[in-house]
Amino acid sequence: MKQVSLLTAVAATALLLYSCGSTPQQADTEKPATDNSMATTAPAAEAPAAASDDKGKGKFTSVTLTDPLDQAMITSGKSTYEVKCAACHKLSAEKLVGPGWKGVTERRKPEWIMNFITNTDEMIDKDPAAQAMLEECMVRMPNQHLTDDEARHLLEYMRDNDGKK
Repeated sequence: MKQVSLLTAVAATALLLYSCGSTPQQADTEKPATDNSMATTAPAAEAPAAASDDKGKGKFTSVTLTDPLDQAMITSGKSTYEVKCAACHKLSAEKLVGPGWKGVTERRKPEWIMNFITNTDEMIDKDPAAQAMLEECMVRMPNQHLTDDEARHLLEYMRDNDGKK
């Protein structure tokens, strides 16, 4: 009986590690973003204050934020969070597998968040803030292969979670 319980525990742990592990990089076949709120050349409308001027590593050099928040984007972002993010991230400041999301839009620029969501592997390999989070959490965030639209909607959901209006 103890062998079956031990085997079950080992299998569950292996499954958890596999599901949270890094996935191979897929070819970049994403369609260009059609959401005008993700312009990469226009200046940000109201970038929240961040601890660092670093925007991370990736294609997002500027993200135009909505004012007021876009409820349709929040709803879509919440759905993506529930499917792809909730297993590792809480909406509070509490760490689960990865860091909690509360206050992330105060600590990081929108461009950094978008680059981390869409360019996870390069950010962890080259960005000092992402590397520091890896040292703290000790688990590499898997690339979820989100589209630019999905990432932008997650950002809007994060802003809503942080009490932005």
